[in-house]
Amino acid sequence: MAPAELLAALFPEGHNITPGAENTLLGTATVKNETVAVLGITDATPLSPEIAITLAGSVLDIIRAGQKTPIILLIDTASQRMTRRDEMLGLNEYLGHLAKVITLAGARGHRTVALLYGTAAAGAFIATALATQTLIALDGAHPSVMDLPSIARVTKLPLDVLTEKAASTPIFAPGVAPLAATGAVAEVWTAVDGPLAPRLATVLATPANQDTRDVLGAERGGRKQAHDIASRVEAAFLEATSGEGTI
Repeated sequence: MAPAELLAALFPEGHNITPGAENTLLGTATVKNETVAVLGITDATPLSPEIAITLAGSVLDIIRAGQKTPIILLIDTASQRMTRRDEMLGLNEYLGHLAKVITLAGARGHRTVALLYGTAAAGAFIATALATQTLIALDGAHPSVMDLPSIARVTKLPLDVLTEKAASTPIFAPGVAPLAATGAVAEVWTAVDGPLAPRLATVLATPANQDTRDVLGAERGGRKQAHDIASRVEAAFLEATSGEGTI
C-alpha cells in the first residue's frame, strides 16, 4: 500500500501529514475528533542517524507540548543504514536514543502505536515499531529481527538446521505470523477485515498501561516461558522488598 493510500484509509476525517527529508513523514491527523501525531518512514528507506535523530526530536517535541497526544508511527524501513560512516558516527547510539524516546512517550501518558505496512528489520525494527506499546501489521508487512542467513553467520549453525527450527519455533522465524505468535505483533489487519480507520480508533481507545507481549506470547504458544518467568521474578522481588521501608 502506497503512503498516500494508507493515510487516506487511516484518516478519513483528515490529516496534515507531509513528506520530510529522507522519506520521512511528519504531521497530525484526526481520529474520532481527536488529534494524533503521525511520524513515519516510507519506501523501505534504511534508518540513518539523520532519520533517527529527526524522529526522536519530533517525539520529544510532542512530549514537551504536554498534551499527551497519541503518537502513531507508520513504518516501512529495510533496516538500519549500515555504512562505515554511520557506524563511525555511533549508529547504535542513535537507534538506542530513538527507542528510549518512544518508550519515554508511552511512560509519559502518550498512547504509542506502530503500523507496519512494509518491511522492517534488525535495529531499525527494534528502535521504531517494537519500541511502541502496540504493533499492528498490515497487508504487505514483512518484519524480522534477523533473517535466517544472518543468524546462521552469527551462530555458526547451518542454514538448513535453522530453517528446520524456524518451522516449529517462532522466535527463529521472520515474518508476521511468527512475530504475532511471540506477541511482538499485537494484531494483523487485512483488507477483508474491513476499513482501517475504525480499527485504529479502537486501538487508540484501549489503554496500554503495561507491556503484555509476554502474555500474548504465552496465549499464542510462541513464547511459552517468558510470562511465567517474569511473574516469578516479580513475585520474588515483591517478597524480598515487602519488609523494607520507603527511601
